Amino acid sequence: MVAVTPTPYVTAVQLTDSHLFASADTRLLGMDTQHSLQHVIELVQAQQPQIDVLLCTGDLSQDSSALAYQRFAQMTGSLGAPMRWFAGNHDERLALQQACANTDYLEPVYDVGAWRIVMLDSSVAGKVHGELTPAQLQILEQALSSAGERYVLVALHHHPIPVGSAWIDNIGLHHPEALHAVLARYPQVKAVLWGHVHQEFDQQAAGIRWLATPSTCIQFTPRSADFAVEEKAPGYRWLRLYADGQLETGVSRVQGVKFALDINSGGY
Repeated sequence: MVAVTPTPYVTAVQLTDSHLFASADTRLLGMDTQHSLQHVIELVQAQQPQIDVLLCTGDLSQDSSALAYQRFAQMTGSLGAPMRWFAGNHDERLALQQACANTDYLEPVYDVGAWRIVMLDSSVAGKVHGELTPAQLQILEQALSSAGERYVLVALHHHPIPVGSAWIDNIGLHHPEALHAVLARYPQVKAVLWGHVHQEFDQQAAGIRWLATPSTCIQFTPRSADFAVEEKAPGYRWLRLYADGQLETGVSRVQGVKFALDINSGGY
C-alpha cells in the first residue's frame, strides 16, 4: 500500500458578487448572471479537486429574493464544500437569514487546519456603503483573542482600504479605522479578503495581505474615476493556507466564453 501524504495546506475558494435574480431570465447590464455563475462553478470544479471551505462574500442576489438565494445554494452546493455566507449591499439581511435557516452558512467563525476564518457583515440596510457595527467588531475581537496559535483570515463585503477607483472608494467601508485598530493588535492576522469592487486587487501592507476578487458576473474597470465596466471574464479566487502561516492565492477567470454585456451602462 502506498502511503498518502496529506497536503501541507488547506484550500479556500471565494465566490463573490453573483447578483442572481428570482427569474433566471433577468439580466444585469445585459449579462445573464446565472449563466456566468455556472461557468465559474464549472471552472472551480475543473481546477480545485479539494475545497476545504467556500467563502461567499456578499451580493449573492441582486433582488434579495428567496428564489435567488435558493438557486445560489443549489448551484454552489454542487461543489460539495462547507460554505460560509454573509450579506452585501444588494442583499437583504432578513431574506438571507431565512434562506440560511437550518444551515451553518452564517456562522461567523470557521476553523480549518491551522487557520481561523472570520466572516464579518459590513452591510447597512438601505445603503450602498459598508460599516462594521460595535457588535461585528466584538465578534472580530473575540475571534482573534481566542484564536490561540491559529493564523487568521478576515473576510467582509466592503473594501477597508482604497482600491484606486474614486467612485467605488466613496462607497467602501466607512470608518475603517475601527477595523484597522483591532487588526493591529493581532499579528496572527495574515490576510483580509473582500468583494464589492468587482475586480482583482492584491496589496501587502502592515504585515497583512489585502485582497479583492472579481465578480462571478460583471467586472468594474480598475482605477476609474466614474462607474465603468469592462469586458474581462468572470472569475473566482483560490487561496492555499499553509500550516506555517504562509498564504498563496490567485484569480482564475472563465476562458472561451462570450458573455453579453452593456458596456455603455452608467450604473446598476
